[in-house]
Amino acid sequence: MSGTIDLSGGRGFQDLRESIYGVAFFVCAAISVLTTAGIILALVLPTFTFFNDVSFGEFLLGTQFSPAIQPTVFGVLPLVFGTILITVGAAAVALPVGLLTAIYLSEYASQRQRAVLKPLLEVLAGIPTVVYGYFALVYVTPLLDAIPGLELGTFNALSASLVMGIMIIPMVSSISEDSMSAVPDSIRNAAYGLGATKYRVSTSVVVPSAVSGIASSYILALSRAIGETMIVVVAAGQTARFPDGVPDLLTSFFQSTQTMTSAIVQLGTSDLAGGTTAYRALFAIGLTLFVMTFVLNLVSDAITLRYQEDYE
Repeated sequence: MSGTIDLSGGRGFQDLRESIYGVAFFVCAAISVLTTAGIILALVLPTFTFFNDVSFGEFLLGTQFSPAIQPTVFGVLPLVFGTILITVGAAAVALPVGLLTAIYLSEYASQRQRAVLKPLLEVLAGIPTVVYGYFALVYVTPLLDAIPGLELGTFNALSASLVMGIMIIPMVSSISEDSMSAVPDSIRNAAYGLGATKYRVSTSVVVPSAVSGIASSYILALSRAIGETMIVVVAAGQTARFPDGVPDLLTSFFQSTQTMTSAIVQLGTSDLAGGTTAYRALFAIGLTLFVMTFVLNLVSDAITLRYQEDYE
């Protein structure tokens, strides 16, 4: 008996199966795109109505935000300032610690150590953010307030930014470590052959070779910090404030502040009637936040394309 057995069920059946796979993948991609488009549409339409009552300049350049107390004002600058303030504080913790952790996992840790430490580190990303918020409020703030000369309010930006920085460390370290591990060993061996130490190879060879992935991890972590809600709601307070000068700016970390996400929660859970100007401010703030994170993602993509290395 000669010939081969067609286990695929025939060419027609295989083509049909491939067509089904293609349709299924297309539907999944279309759902993602349509969901994003729906979110943008849900933000844009109420925002246009909001700007019928509040001028664009007043919203973008106003230094006061008070949607519920007469006279109502809707300046977004205090909220943008609070968001950037806490993001900068979180970045000061997460970026260097995350990078150093990634260098250790990629270049110094043994395979057994990496198999234990990396999952333990990534557990931080699985802790609910509301738990981080209460940890900042109940433990971090009293601990910082015990430092002589440091006077903190019950709600303050410093505690929120420190804990948020801890929360986003796994994002920086995991993506950076993956990028460093992708650097070929031949590049490391070439540097060792020239007499370089492990520290020199790690900092002068591996890190520059993985700079696109490291930069992407930084920007993605900052995007995560900008959009964080529960930590700032619980620990940072809800006082929208814009610094009057340099001295006030320097003490802003020690005082209560409000971010854009916190303002959205405040407006969404208040007793404001739907359809009012104050309620529609929620969507204008949300659109502003969306634009900020979208720009950061574009910057991340641009950096990746500019510095990405292709290894054979």
